Amino acid sequence: MHWPAFLLFASDATLVGLAGAALLALAALALVGEHHRQRRKRIDAVGWVPWTALFIACAVSGIGLLTAAVRGWLGGG
Repeated sequence: MHWPAFLLFASDATLVGLAGAALLALAALALVGEHHRQRRKRIDAVGWVPWTALFIACAVSGIGLLTAAVRGWLGGG
């Protein structure tokens, strides 16, 4: 597989930051899914995806990874 040059030569902090941003994007999708679940037309058609738990897990992990990336970018170790 051919990796783009900006990913191949990126620092560890940048890769962690990209992973954190991806997790925050997934958390936003989970938030939209929870909104749709709450506004469903049939009250008994709940669904099987735990949107709230998915949102919390992705948001906390994404914020943690972005915090680590910022510390790496600033050289805080």
